[in-house]
Amino acid sequence: MAIDENPDLPDTDALIEDLRTLVQCESPSSDPDALARSADLVARLGTELLGTEPERLGIHLRWRLGGPTRVLVLAHHDTVWPVGSLRTHPFGITDGVLRGPGSFDMKTGLAMALHVLASLDDRTGVTLLVTGDEELGSPSSRTLIEDEARGARAALVLEASADGGALKLERKGTSIYEVVVKGRAAHAGLEPEKGVNASVELAHQVLAVAALGDPGLGTTVVPTVAAAGTTGNTVPAAASFAVDVRARTVAEQVRVDTALRALRPVLPGAALEIEGGINRPPLEQALSADLFARAQRLSAGAGLPPLTGVAVGGASDGNFTAGVGTPTLDGLGAVGGGAHADDEHVLVDRVADRTALLRALVTDLVRTTP
Repeated sequence: MAIDENPDLPDTDALIEDLRTLVQCESPSSDPDALARSADLVARLGTELLGTEPERLGIHLRWRLGGPTRVLVLAHHDTVWPVGSLRTHPFGITDGVLRGPGSFDMKTGLAMALHVLASLDDRTGVTLLVTGDEELGSPSSRTLIEDEARGARAALVLEASADGGALKLERKGTSIYEVVVKGRAAHAGLEPEKGVNASVELAHQVLAVAALGDPGLGTTVVPTVAAAGTTGNTVPAAASFAVDVRARTVAEQVRVDTALRALRPVLPGAALEIEGGINRPPLEQALSADLFARAQRLSAGAGLPPLTGVAVGGASDGNFTAGVGTPTLDGLGAVGGGAHADDEHVLVDRVADRTALLRALVTDLVRTTP
């Protein structure tokens, strides 16, 4: 029996139509009004499909579908695309390729989750959590995600797949910092010696920070946005630069954090402040291995495309579920590419097999999870 002929599976055409509705409701993370409209829409669609209303937690939505959480299905409805993006990147399907802002990251995954859970006869212990601030680093949903995950035996994350449909078995943890330099202003032409040049101190610190990476361990420490000074003829009294840190292990995150906080000024009279810290813990492969093996077994048994898995540098809310020790499988959503880019797209002919995989995995977990 072909995948799309299986009566137990969701109707792919209906799923795509709901995806169209989700994509055409723009939901940039930084726009509260747009997020509220999007949350209203997701709540309505979810209520129609699941037969029950969600708990409304601001811009976040939670459906507990029967008893305490044992299987957590995790999605988000926010995107990086500003309101108005539909004018230049309209929803459409051409030659089997679906396009539209947020279609790949990750509204297809959200539509899949809603339709799969709606198709299940037994949803005991399944919770669907849809958040609205993932693209910002989940500042208001992190505690909600972690608390829900602590009671679960598995977390399934509907982020888009890696290249070719690969699941994401390992994600680096992220840390975000700002190094603030304080100096002293002076006239750059008349008496520069009376100043403490924050730009020069920044240069010393940028080089020191960049040296903290460890390519052998996969740890990257990257100075990014920098700013200094006020006018072209004034010794800068202040400067700052942002630092992006990615690491495969908590130990590496702690090492870099300790080293950053141990930085000391080079110029006499300069001062440093280190703001920020560890944001997302890593998703280590040990926490995805058993679920990936289960998914491979189910995929092979159902005649679905072979599953592969990869390690990726980007973070997701799966980092939080793994960070509290919950087995986590990520990248279960759309197959396509171009996340956050002009060529964002979804391969329509892969929606059916990804939906079948998700349904098989949730069903198996519900049956075997005490």
